[in-house]
Amino acid sequence: MKRYILLSAVLFILCSCEDVVEVDAPSEPARLSIDALIRIDDSLPITHVVITAGLTSSFFGDVSTAELDSIIIRNNDFVPTLSTDENFLILNETSPGRYEGDKETSFFTNGGLELYIGYGDSQFLASTRYAPAVPIDKLEQGEGQLFTGDETEVLVAFTDNANRDDFYLFDFDFNEYLVTEDEFYQGQTFEFSYFYDEDVKPGREINVSLLGVNEAFYNYMNQLIVQAGGDQGPFQTPSATVRGNIVNVTNNTNSGSVDVDDVRNNFALGYFAVCQTFDKSIVIQ
Repeated sequence: MKRYILLSAVLFILCSCEDVVEVDAPSEPARLSIDALIRIDDSLPITHVVITAGLTSSFFGDVSTAELDSIIIRNNDFVPTLSTDENFLILNETSPGRYEGDKETSFFTNGGLELYIGYGDSQFLASTRYAPAVPIDKLEQGEGQLFTGDETEVLVAFTDNANRDDFYLFDFDFNEYLVTEDEFYQGQTFEFSYFYDEDVKPGREINVSLLGVNEAFYNYMNQLIVQAGGDQGPFQTPSATVRGNIVNVTNNTNSGSVDVDDVRNNFALGYFAVCQTFDKSIVIQ
């Protein structure tokens, strides 16, 4: 799906080339890929976590499921309110490559969070902190048009928090994403237009989410969005390797002999992020 974004009277045109070009894409050994984006609704007392694990063996290749030996989220700063509670969450496999668990929302919103993954002979670690966001003030259908006249305009507005530097990720449904930072609108209400192409028909419901992210995840998503282009979403296999924050720490946890080069090259793809999220929906007229 093509998409068009109009920001502060500056037009960004994202289009695709119609010519078919055959490229010999390089292949590489199967690599672990983790989708550990946790969306937080802090109005809920309990957060349900879903993390997926896959294996990808080539550029633009399909991702097959991966069976992990263990996957745990730990918060060493978390103080349990019940004697039976713990400062960690063990996720259980509910279907191939899908790991789920439930934990108090406060576990995710305060303190440093660490994701531990055991897979074969390797151990992986990622660290993050909760990133706050702000609500979506407005989500309305506009009357603007661009090229063909068949596009659908959606007007989005939110008010930035003046007391901090913020980075945001917008999820516009249909595997379409946009990142923005508040450098030029800190503490102000920011409004922009997002255009969907003719594939979005009247009666179609669109779900839009605004996620708070930190600067590192902002940069990571920006790279993936640019690389993905118009029709390939950023959570599909990228055309070139973009490293996230999941690090191979086998050399630090294994007391036996470990090949340092093997550890360095056996990194995982994906990202571990915990983001406050606000959602709004609109039905296209």
